[in-house]
Amino acid sequence: MNMRNDDYRGFDGSFPEGTSQEGPGKAEPVHGGPNFGDTGQPNANAGTAGPYSSDAGAQEYGTGSYSQGWNQPRGGAEGADPSALGSQAPYPQGPQTQSFNTQGQEGPMVTPLPPQPEQKKKIGLGAATALAAVAAIAAGSIAGAVVGMNSGGGNNDTSVVNEALKAQPANNSTGKEPEKGSVEEVASKVLPAVVSIQTMTRTGGAEGSGSVISPDGYVLTNHHVVAGAEHGGVMQVTMNDGSKHDADVVASDANTDVAIVKIKDVKDLPFLQFGDSDSVAVGQEVVAVGSPLGLNATVTSGIVSAKNRPVRASQEGGESSLIDAIQTDAAVNPGNSGGPLVDRDGNIVGMNSMIASLSSNSTGEGGSIGLGFAIPSNFAKRMADELINDGKVTHPTLGVKVLARDDGNGARIAGVEPGGPADKAGLKEGDIVTRVNDRLIENADALIAAARSQDFGATVTLEVTREDSDEPRQVEVTLSGE
Repeated sequence: MNMRNDDYRGFDGSFPEGTSQEGPGKAEPVHGGPNFGDTGQPNANAGTAGPYSSDAGAQEYGTGSYSQGWNQPRGGAEGADPSALGSQAPYPQGPQTQSFNTQGQEGPMVTPLPPQPEQKKKIGLGAATALAAVAAIAAGSIAGAVVGMNSGGGNNDTSVVNEALKAQPANNSTGKEPEKGSVEEVASKVLPAVVSIQTMTRTGGAEGSGSVISPDGYVLTNHHVVAGAEHGGVMQVTMNDGSKHDADVVASDANTDVAIVKIKDVKDLPFLQFGDSDSVAVGQEVVAVGSPLGLNATVTSGIVSAKNRPVRASQEGGESSLIDAIQTDAAVNPGNSGGPLVDRDGNIVGMNSMIASLSSNSTGEGGSIGLGFAIPSNFAKRMADELINDGKVTHPTLGVKVLARDDGNGARIAGVEPGGPADKAGLKEGDIVTRVNDRLIENADALIAAARSQDFGATVTLEVTREDSDEPRQVEVTLSGE
């Protein structure tokens, strides 16, 4: 199973078999990302591995991978070296993977969604028509042979079929008022506020989706969709009516894969409202909207398959993003990145950001298999607020570092920040966190994601065990900012 990502950023958190992950530099700070130390800045000596890292002697799985985002790279000259694309190159150092230990059961490994030349990646209606024409020609030749065999002396009266063809079309939903909460009604409400985003550099580009969140043109999307425009590229958005506008990146955050874009010189745009992702229920019907493979204004539907899925994927500069995702079976594909996942009232409950694919070839095409992952709207809204007003984001923190090793039995504390929230609560190195409130914690990423999803100053109850004891204890910790 592959988790696909178009915009490869060179992250490699895998450990060679037989290499211990418990030494210095193998711990993950809860308040930052995989490469963040106490300062919240990238640190080569802190947290270089995510939970998708194999324990000593663990099997490396090659059956699939996670990838982040579905922005769609559009290359320059065919066959050009991707490393020559500068800041937009999706694979500056070639595909890399990240294995993880799941106690003998297959699991995904982190790999990027491969780049494709525009003519292969973007499927236009002309191509679809051409394929249909070829099929029609082939079918016609076969049908002609059959007719020829049966035409000799047969009854050629076409009056009956002609009468059937003259009948008026049967009534259907077209022209009727859509039912409240139907996919048709949701699509009519949401589509005008969803845009296609194109970023261009000197040698290539990328394409994704976004949600207009204010009438003056602020757009919520993924960091990996607009990363090229942040490094000397240009950006353009296409509205649902086909109009095109220039846009700028306001701010973005690679660790959470959230970005804000501002469309230039617009007003009174249709926009989407945020729903309450905490209230979303497993089994609830949802609708995904975006521009998969360059096909603007595509609508698919499904359900919420699961909540609180900690999923990590590569970003630029060796960083990675970690989201506490909503899982959905609504069909989403490369190009859907940054587009909304909405409820049946048309409110944003998530931002589509990752998919899983069965393709095990890092250079092959991946598509939807009904495993999509979206950033919850409550978290995305908080990130948007900070990016617009502060130009950066901060996260609630426990003040601990945790081992990246994933044995499914909790998050093991590797270090406690003196004077931090965990230190004040009495947590020690070697403690194992197995729950945050009522949420089960299986590994380091689950603890990081659970902490990030809380509000600043929130008090959470941790279930903690000691290395030498199986007896859990309850510890209250008040989260602070980074």
